[in-house]
Formats: sequence, C-alpha cells, structure tokens
Amino acid sequence: MELFTLDNLLTLAMLTLLQAVLGFDNLLYISLESKRAPAEHQAFVRRIGIALAMILRIGLLFLLVNVIDMFQAPWFGVHWSGVVEGEFNFHAIIVLFGGAFIMYTATKEIWHMMQIQDLGHENRKPKSVANVILWIVLMNLVFSFDSILSAIALTDVFWVMAAAIFIGAALMIWLSDGVASFLEKNRMYEVLGLFILLVVGIMLLSEGGHLAHLTLFGNAITPMTKTTFYFVIAVLVLTDIVQSRYRKKLMAQRAAEGAAV
Repeated sequence: MELFTLDNLLTLAMLTLLQAVLGFDNLLYISLESKRAPAEHQAFVRRIGIALAMILRIGLLFLLVNVIDMFQAPWFGVHWSGVVEGEFNFHAIIVLFGGAFIMYTATKEIWHMMQIQDLGHENRKPKSVANVILWIVLMNLVFSFDSILSAIALTDVFWVMAAAIFIGAALMIWLSDGVASFLEKNRMYEVLGLFILLVVGIMLLSEGGHLAHLTLFGNAITPMTKTTFYFVIAVLVLTDIVQSRYRKKLMAQRAAEGAAV
C-alpha cells in the first residue's frame, strides 16, 4: 500500500500529463503513417502499433532503469578538426536516426502531394499491414526516449512510470481514430501536419546532435527547446488558419464578381 501514497499518485498524474504533451507529435506521425496501409486495416494498424509500442516502451523503461549508463556511454567518436567533431552514444544515434527518418518521410510525402494530378485517384500502392505496424512501433520507441528519461528523473518507482506509459498509450489509442478521421475529412490540413512532422525531425536532429556534443565547422549543435517547438507549431497553425480564411474570402469575391458579369 506504500506504493499508493499521495506523492506517488501526484507523480503519476504529472508523468501522464508529460506523456500526453510529448505524445502529440507521435500521434500525428501514427495518423499519417497509418494511411499507407490498406483502408480497411488502418484502424487496426494504429491500435496494434500503439499497443505493441507500449509493451516495448515498458521493456525499454526496465532496461534503462537497470543499465542506463550503457545508453549514455560514448560508442564512437568523430574528430575531423575544424569540420565535424562529436562523441556518439546509443541515445544520440537513435534520436538522430529518428529525426532523419521523419524528415525524409515528411519531405517524400510533401513531394508526392505536389505530384498528384487527381486527388481522387492516387496511384500509390499501399504498404503491407506488417510494414506499417513495424514503423509505427520503431518511431514510437524513438519518441519515447525523452519521456522515459524524464520519468526516471522524476521518480524511481517502476510501477508509477509503467502506469503512466500504459495510460498514455490508452489515450493515444482513444485519440488516434479521431485524429486520422479529422485529417481524412479535412485533407487540406495534411500539408500542415507534414510540415509539423518536418519541424519534429529538425527538433530530433538538433537534440541528437546535442547529445553527441556535435560541432560543425566549430559551431556546437544546440537542441531546439520545447518552447521554441510549440511556438513554431503555433505560428504554422495560425498561418494556415489565416491563409484558409483569406482564400475563402477571395473565392467568394471572385464568385460574386462572376455572378455580376
């Protein structure tokens, strides 16, 4: 019963809130990636992907709690004086890979959208269910590092951290269909979502470079703060809203002018 102390319950609430805040970009990626699966399997892909990722997250949490030094110790270094220098550990490599992959995915999807001639008939072969689930699970683990390390810094009670991960995953499963449905019904926001993912990739690359103490041409890589990230996202959303309303006014004005003629 000592586990159910007020301190542990407050910590659980804080960690659950942290999971929700840090899970926004992850949920966006899951919603966009699941669209690559056959339409009839997309909801299943999202749910099973998040569920498997939750199990692996708890396993990763257990591993990090016991062998955290292995993830922080340098694996190899690059020392090209005056050009590029850094010491890479497992954590930095995972975050750098995740950032590069998300930027690649977002850029590829943006390019694909620019090439589509008929939005109602996209000639792109869907990915297999297993392939999409695999990438959702892998990228979920990439996104999980920050939240797991933050949890370890806040408490040493394993069940509290595991419970926060479970609750966070349940919330993501509950919200994933709604987010995917919104993007499907409002396809104009897909572009906004992809550019948000692009910013997420940049944030992860800067975080990975900072973890590796990377310097390029004598300039140290500094991480993008969460405050900066959410400010950029707010600007992107505000710009999209203003542009959409302005476009509607222009279309209404042109329609009125056409009717008058």
